[in-house]
Order: sequence, then structure tokens, then C-alpha cells
Amino acid sequence: MQAIQETQPGRPADASATRLEVKDLNAYYGKHLAVKGVNMQFEPGAITALIGPSGCGKSTLLRCLNRMHEVIPHAHVEGEVLLDGQNLYEPGVDPTDTRRRIGMVFQRPNPFPTMTIMDNVLAGVRLAGKPPGDATLEEISEKSLRRAALWDEVKDKLHKAGTSLSGGQQQRLCIARALAVDPEVLLMDEPASALDPISTVKIEELMRELRGAYTIIIVTHNMQQAARCSDYTGFMLAGEAATGELVEFDTTSKMFTTPKEKRTEDYITGRFG
Repeated sequence: MQAIQETQPGRPADASATRLEVKDLNAYYGKHLAVKGVNMQFEPGAITALIGPSGCGKSTLLRCLNRMHEVIPHAHVEGEVLLDGQNLYEPGVDPTDTRRRIGMVFQRPNPFPTMTIMDNVLAGVRLAGKPPGDATLEEISEKSLRRAALWDEVKDKLHKAGTSLSGGQQQRLCIARALAVDPEVLLMDEPASALDPISTVKIEELMRELRGAYTIIIVTHNMQQAARCSDYTGFMLAGEAATGELVEFDTTSKMFTTPKEKRTEDYITGRFG
């Protein structure tokens, strides 16, 4: 029975209680099926990397997890995304609350250009109407910037524009903004692809520091980054109809040393993609 479980895509061999789970997920753009039949479980407090060539549905799958996919005109989702057992696509589930519980950091830093550094951090908190817990806005701002490893660099210029920071600092500011609303899951769509090598190292160090406190799911084209940072890895491919499917999902150590699928081995070793 154990051997069968280990060969199932989307089921890490040592998976235990799971906070976030995807069941039979299909994602559409209009009539085009972009992601087909994905089943995955994300280990709480772990980092999961989604890898695969461009156009295989990695970012689409990521956006489905916090209902960002449905913001795109004519896009829709079939199947289930379960957070603590609740299907986030059930009628009556508030998409805004879903996006608070499952935060997202995009490929390019996107601080709000008219806001200060502090206001950028607190934008989501103010949108929600009240700070989480009994903390003041100043306390939330400092805590979030510290979690994003940015506090020491900006503590004396909190009232300057967020866009005055470097690209790497802006990305960590966006991470601080996501953390300020106290999410349970953090999605990161190629968060370092637009950054220089030094800033990339800082983002990777930050992800490792956040491991355990948050369930983190990252899309990356960088095989070395996936190997360095993640605990689990999912490999996706798209067929001739440009429909993305999950080929293999396992611990990162197994995926990069003894993958079960030849297609996975070919991609990781650079034979295609």
C-alpha cells in the first residue's frame, strides 16, 4: 500500500496532516482548459516549489489557490481547493477573506506608487477594517518589516515612498505587506526572477526564515532555487493542447536525485524546457 501511495502524483510520500489541498482541479480561460485534474496536498509550514517549462500552468494553478484566477475575465475553476477542510470555491465563501488567509507575492515588485513604505505595509490591514489582534498599526508595520528582513534598512525612512527602495527591497516590502494581514499560506510567483543575484539570495534566505511559520508555495523556473529552498516539488507539463498537468510530486530531495518519471529527469537535467 505504501508503494502505491508513493507513486501517486500530488501525494508526498511522507505527507501528514495537510492544511491546504487541491482536489480534481481544472482551470479554464474561457473554453480553453489550461490546467487539468490536479490533485495536491501542501504540507503545513513547508515550502513547495512548482516547476516546469513556460506555459505548463504553474502560475495559473498558483492563482487558483487564492481565487485570483477568477479575477481574469471569462476564467473559471472546477474542482476543490480546501483550506482546513473548507472548499474555498463553495457559494458564500468571501474571496477577499480567502486572499487574506492565502496571501500572494507577484513576479515583479508592485508597491503602491503613491504610498509611503509604512502605508504600503498596512494597505491590506486598513482594507480589512481593523488590525488583527490588539496590535497597533505601528506595531504591525514593524513586525511585518522585521519578518520580511527589511526593518533595519527602512526604519528611519518609513514615510518615504515605497518606490524609492531598490528592486529587491521593494519585493521584500511586498512580502511585508502580504504578511501584515497574518495569512496562513503565502504564494510566491517567481518572486526573484526580476532581481539581481544579491537580492535573489536575500529573498531565498527570507523564504527559509519564514518556513515553519507559514505554508509557502513558490513558482520558479530556477532549478537551483527549487533545490535550495523547497521541501517538496511539483513538476508540471503541458501537452499539445497547452493543457497543464501535474506529472510528479514528491520531496525535493527525491525529485532531484531519484525522480520516478523520465520526463521529470529530462527536465531537471536540462534535456528539454
